[in-house]
Order: sequence, then structure tokens, then C-alpha cells
Amino acid sequence: MSKLLIKNAHILDRSEGLDLTGDILMEDGFIRSIDESIEAEDAEVIDATGLYAAPGFIDMHVHLRDPGYTQKEDIYSGCEAAAAGGFTGIACMPNTSPVTDSIEIVNYINNKSQNAKCKVYPVASITKELYGIELTDFEGLKGVGAIAFSDDGRPVESARIMQEAMEKATQIGSFVISHCEDMGIISNGIVNKGMISKILNVPGMDRTSEDCVTAREIALAGATDTRVHIAHVSTKGSVALIMDAKRRGVHVTAETCPHYFILTEDELLKRDANYRMNPPLRTSEDRQAILSAIANGTIDCIVTDHAPHTREEKAEFITAPNGIVGLETSFALCYTYLVERAVIPLQSLIYMMSTRPAQILGLDAGKLRVGGVADVVLFSTGEQWTIDAGQFKSRASNTPFDGMKVSGRIKYTILNGNISYEDAGVQQEETLEQF
Repeated sequence: MSKLLIKNAHILDRSEGLDLTGDILMEDGFIRSIDESIEAEDAEVIDATGLYAAPGFIDMHVHLRDPGYTQKEDIYSGCEAAAAGGFTGIACMPNTSPVTDSIEIVNYINNKSQNAKCKVYPVASITKELYGIELTDFEGLKGVGAIAFSDDGRPVESARIMQEAMEKATQIGSFVISHCEDMGIISNGIVNKGMISKILNVPGMDRTSEDCVTAREIALAGATDTRVHIAHVSTKGSVALIMDAKRRGVHVTAETCPHYFILTEDELLKRDANYRMNPPLRTSEDRQAILSAIANGTIDCIVTDHAPHTREEKAEFITAPNGIVGLETSFALCYTYLVERAVIPLQSLIYMMSTRPAQILGLDAGKLRVGGVADVVLFSTGEQWTIDAGQFKSRASNTPFDGMKVSGRIKYTILNGNISYEDAGVQQEETLEQF
């Protein structure tokens, strides 16, 4: 039997009403006790004095690039990065090669992730090969572990096909995640359409592309009484649409990413492709709208949209693919720009990074409760550090946050009661026969 005892942590979990300094005893992958003081024989002990303990983070929007693009990332390296970021669960998107549109590919992901340092939940594609024409085998894919359905990386261009997908997913107790983008409006744009695209003399992505498809998905979900989750929200227009839909009782949930509430399109003047992603960085008005939506609950959870690319791919501003990595920086960025700046309290950040995504995905996770799975993150809020992309566990280093000073550092990640990540600066106590 393996026992792990966390001592003297500040335990936080809004969903379980936990806000105390105390201990957590884990045994054989489950939480056995949470109390102000616990004694246990033959337990490995972590002295968490000065640290917070929270349910392990869950990122419901990650690109692992496996199978097919393992020069960028693979399941093992992506999970190493996830563990370093405090994540115990990640949902991986289907734009792999082959596309995650078959039972065989879902099984491949499940099998390969068995020994990884983070739980991996495959998101299967809505349509075969992401072509937007024919639905995949929703029942079969869910049966082998597909957690949701999305054509992320591309929109489902046909409203009829998307409606069928929403209805089919609802029938089997699942849901769809929508990449809201009108390809006709986008055309060949590479940054937000506006003043900055004009200065750079490059084609822009009009915000109407996101807003129009967000409105369509909400209309479909409302009319059919089905669920839809809106991915990577970046515009004030989408925020307003989602807020209104929630007030009307539409079954819509939404996510955003740190870059949309920290950065604006002005960064593109550097002509650095690490500031290019899709959706693109928007205006200061959009950034403020995202912050307000986080504060008032319109946006349900924070994800990374972790999208690794090689250094060579990102070398040229105009031709580089969109996307940035984010698993190892997400918590610190969120703590620095949301908690320290009093946008939301720490309890709410934990809820948005753990409990709420678990609820949306239908996972028995995101909580610290006796009898529950022993997935825990320990972090410091007082520690300041500088992001160094050269030290990432990910195979990729395409981040716009390299060199940024942040607060909040992951010290331990515990997966199924075992330490999956330990900060190099942490000295762990010896195992005690009795504490």
C-alpha cells in the first residue's frame, strides 16, 4: 500500500466548502482523510507549510499533436508539461494525423497515455477527417472513451451538420465543442482585422467571423434544447452573445485563454510569430470584456489551447502556423493577472481551472473529498519567478510570455496519490514511520 501525507497546507476547494490549514492523507490513489491534523504510519510526507492545496487542474482544450506531429509534441512530453503546470487531467483535440475520428485512434491515445504523468481525455472529431460533411460514429467513439466532440482547428461550416451533431451528442449524453470561425470571412487573415493589420499591411481576421458562428451555435442549441461549449472566446461580441444566451436558459458554456485577457493586438507590431494564434489577439476593449466575463461568470473556465510548434515553423512571422504553448505558464499567468489584480479571488480561479471544467466534461474530478480520487496540486502564491521557455518540459517553446515575471508557482502535482511533478527547488522530507 502506498500512502502520501500532505501536512500543514492551506486547503482550498470552493465546491467542497474547504478553506482551512490542515492535512490530506492519500492511500492507493484515493483521499482517505482531510483534517486539521492527521497521523499516519509508513506514509511519505510532504511538508506543505506555506503552500496551498487544491484539486488538480483540468485543461479541457489541449493539442498533443499525437499521432502524426510528434516532432512538435507527443502524449508523454505534453503530459510532462501538464504535470509541471499543476494539471492532472487534459482533454486533447482531434486535429491529429490521422484525425481522431475512429475507435482505433481513440484507443491509441488511451493506451499511450496509460503511463503518462497526466490523465488524457480524447476529444473525437465531429466529422470524418474534419471535412465537415459526414458525422463520425458518436456512439462508438464515446464507448471507447471520447469525452466530447469537436472539429477544433476548423469550424463545422454547415449549420445543418452542426445541428445534427448537437442532437446526436445530446442523445448519447455528450456534447460538442465549437471552434467558432466563419472561413469565408476569415479568408487568408493572419491577425485581427483592424488598425494593427493595416500598419503591418497583412490580411486580417474580422471579429465578425467569431461572432457570427457563436450566434449560430447559440441559436442551434436554444432551438434544439441541446448543449454547446464555445471554445477560446476572444471578442466582446461573443461575450455579449453568451451572456444573453445564459440569461435565456440556453445550455451554453464557454472558455477563454490567458493570452486573451493579458495581451492585445498591439503586440503584433513586434512581428514575432509567437504572438500569433487563432483566434487572434484582439483589442483592449475585447481584453476588458473577457476580464469582465471572467469576473461575472459568463466564461466558465480557463484553458490553454496548448498548441505546440517547432522553432523552425515559428521563425517567419507571415508564414508561421497559429498557436502557442501554455500548460506550464497558465496558473502563474492567471494568478498574476486575475487574483493579484483582484479580478477574481483565488477560490474562483481554482474553480475555473479545476472544478468547472470537470463538471462540463462530466468527470469525477476537480474536488478534494474523502473517498475521491487523489489528484492534488500544491502551489505557492508568494513566489515570484521569470518564465523561461528554455526550461519547459514541452518539446515546444512557442510562447509570447518568455521572460515575463509572474507570481504563483507549482510546487507539487499529485496524480492518483503519486507525485507526478516536483519543483526542482523543493526538498522533500524523508518518509516517516509515524508522523
